[in-house]
Amino acid sequence: MKPTMESRGSYKLLIVDNEPLILEELEEFLSDHSLPCVTCSSPQEAIQRFHEDSEINIVLSDLYMPGMTGIEMIAHLRASADKRIFETILLSGQSDKQDIILALQNGVSDYLSKPLDLDATLASIRRLCEVIEQRREAVGLDTIFKRLQSISSSLEEVYQDISQVRKPGQPPEHAPRPANIDEASPLAKLSPRQFEVARLIAKGLSNYQISHELSLSENTVKLYVSQILRITRLQNRTQLALALAPREYP
Repeated sequence: MKPTMESRGSYKLLIVDNEPLILEELEEFLSDHSLPCVTCSSPQEAIQRFHEDSEINIVLSDLYMPGMTGIEMIAHLRASADKRIFETILLSGQSDKQDIILALQNGVSDYLSKPLDLDATLASIRRLCEVIEQRREAVGLDTIFKRLQSISSSLEEVYQDISQVRKPGQPPEHAPRPANIDEASPLAKLSPRQFEVARLIAKGLSNYQISHELSLSENTVKLYVSQILRITRLQNRTQLALALAPREYP
């Protein structure tokens, strides 16, 4: 069974019209269909309410109102909403083709004629709820993809460092660790980059500070910290700091 509009996500409507009877009719009808509404009688009030209430994601607006048209109001909302996901419906008693073209050019999602057919209005809202759901899913997937890219980059960086770790008996080919580290110490098993991270941990730096100090991503630093603790068999950063504290390293 396909999820209902209400079960898939939260939706709140902003209805803007200078005719009180239309506001009352739409609010009562949509509330009966489990769609909470905020009503405003002017575009200026609507703009304020829209920015005050982040849950509003569908805007129904009359076209002609004193001081500002619905198209101008919606264009303003689009320009000031940053990455906020919302859809819009324009309501008008006139069906001028140029108005419809201008509305679409300014990001209006749908156009309904007055007097309103309430069932058609509800159908339009349901379609826009589906659009919102698709946009939410796309944003979620994009966020996951970017996180995976970041993790992949961090893993690649750590892998390159691991490939440079000196094997027993092999002469160092990269920046050596301090000479006063006992070869039997777990610290001797760290790669040069791992030792750099460990040294900064011993100085009390956070992962964020270490990432800036070594020009690494914070995810990469976290991976290094995990590796260092595993290799040295220490339980936490404090134990690592204590293990390094008696020595003076450059």
